[in-house]
Amino acid sequence: MDKYAGQKSAVQYLFPPVEPFARQMIDVGDGHQVYMEQSGNPKGRAVIVLHGGPGGGCSPAMRRYFDPELYHIILFDQRGCGRSTPNASIEANTTWHLVADIERIRELLGIEQWIIFGGSWGATLALIYAQTHPDRVLHLVLRGVFTMTQAELKWFYGGGAGQFWPETWARFQELIPVDERGDMIAAYNKRLFSGNKPEETTHAKAWSTWENALASVRSTGRGGDSPAEYARAFARLENHYFRNGGFLDHDGQILDQMGKIKHIPGTIVQGRYDMICPPATAYHLAEAWGNADLRMIPVAGHALSEPGISAELVRIMGGLV
Repeated sequence: MDKYAGQKSAVQYLFPPVEPFARQMIDVGDGHQVYMEQSGNPKGRAVIVLHGGPGGGCSPAMRRYFDPELYHIILFDQRGCGRSTPNASIEANTTWHLVADIERIRELLGIEQWIIFGGSWGATLALIYAQTHPDRVLHLVLRGVFTMTQAELKWFYGGGAGQFWPETWARFQELIPVDERGDMIAAYNKRLFSGNKPEETTHAKAWSTWENALASVRSTGRGGDSPAEYARAFARLENHYFRNGGFLDHDGQILDQMGKIKHIPGTIVQGRYDMICPPATAYHLAEAWGNADLRMIPVAGHALSEPGISAELVRIMGGLV
């Protein structure tokens, strides 16, 4: 698999663009409208794509990992982000609301069982959905695994990753007073939800830039400037979920409950040099699972678009039909 990494653009491994055959807004209650689209073959093997973040939203590129002649491809924007409304809202927005939304989509489409495809936070949500509805999942395809533990959050927001990117970490910290830097999630929370939109946007862009800067194995440490509306939804939702430990009952819950899904096969694609979600998490998950094929991509970071990761995901999906 390593022969693909770094040699070609990720686009060369993907299927040609395909337009959705259906788009709709779904009223999921609590004042939320969730965007959902379907593409590919409506009679094909159903696969639902869970985007990252929380707050990242789905994109047209996410349809391109699946042969449109063989797969019924379902994408949706989770509450509060992308084309879902209200934008950047944390009201009635928890992991359990999202699990219920996924199940609502399955019932609405009349799908008995489906493949769950998710990366980063999407992998977290995929695992929690599977543990809640194990009879509805045919296979889990996960990338850049994150299990919402305090150790993982401390790595990324407590200075662990900053040991490798000190100059980028310094830029992330500089907006926060020195006496608040011991808890960056809480410090940013105060400013992302201040009620002052310019202040919220400034800090949202800094939050988003810190993560984006570390996504690729070939990063320069500069994350670019995200559009204000995207950054605000992304940062507010991520911070809301992280500050609340993903709304799980206890730290380490996902690994503790892997016994519920030992019968479900899984494939994990992990970048060896993932700075956002270090490979140890994927390794420990695979060990606890006992029914997962862990594929470590030698020269890759966290991003879905890393060439080696894209190539491996396309290869995996080609073998599941």
